Amino acid sequence: MKTILPPTAISSSDISVFLAGTIDMGNSVDWQQKFIDKANTEEALGNVNVFNPRRASWDHSWAQTIENAQFSEQVNWELDAMESADVILLFIEGNSKSPISMMELGLFADSGKLMVCCEEGFWRKGNVDIVCKRRGIDQYDTFDELSAAIIAKLKKLVENK
Repeated sequence: MKTILPPTAISSSDISVFLAGTIDMGNSVDWQQKFIDKANTEEALGNVNVFNPRRASWDHSWAQTIENAQFSEQVNWELDAMESADVILLFIEGNSKSPISMMELGLFADSGKLMVCCEEGFWRKGNVDIVCKRRGIDQYDTFDELSAAIIAKLKKLVENK
C-alpha cells in the first residue's frame, strides 16, 4: 500500500481510496493515519494507493481563495484524487462542523464510490443519513466498522483486477 499526500501527482493506474472527512483545519484526531496503519497490516492491499489530504505543511494563514496558489493546489488535488479514486471513505466526527465533508458528500453522492460513517452527535447527522438513504450509500455506525468495510472492498477490487 502506498500513501499519497498533496501535492504529489495523482496516477489512476492502481486501485485507490480517498480519505475524505473531518480534518477541521488540522484540529481533529488523525483518523487518516489510524486507517492507514490498520490497512497496512493487510498484505492483499499491496497495490492500493491511499490518497490522504492531511497535508503536513498546511499553513492556517493561507488565504482560502482561488487566487492563493497553495490553497488552490490543495483543493484541486483533493478534487482530482476523489475523481480518480475507486472508493471514497467519508468519516465525519460527531463533535465537528465539517463543512467541506458535507460538500464532499454532495459532490460525490451519485458516484457509487462513497462509504460513510457519520458519528452520533454530528450537528447535521440527519441530513447525512437522509442523503445516504436516498442515494443508496453504504453507511456505518463507527469508524472501525467503516474501516473494515473499506478494507474488505479494496481486497475484492484487488482480487478482481
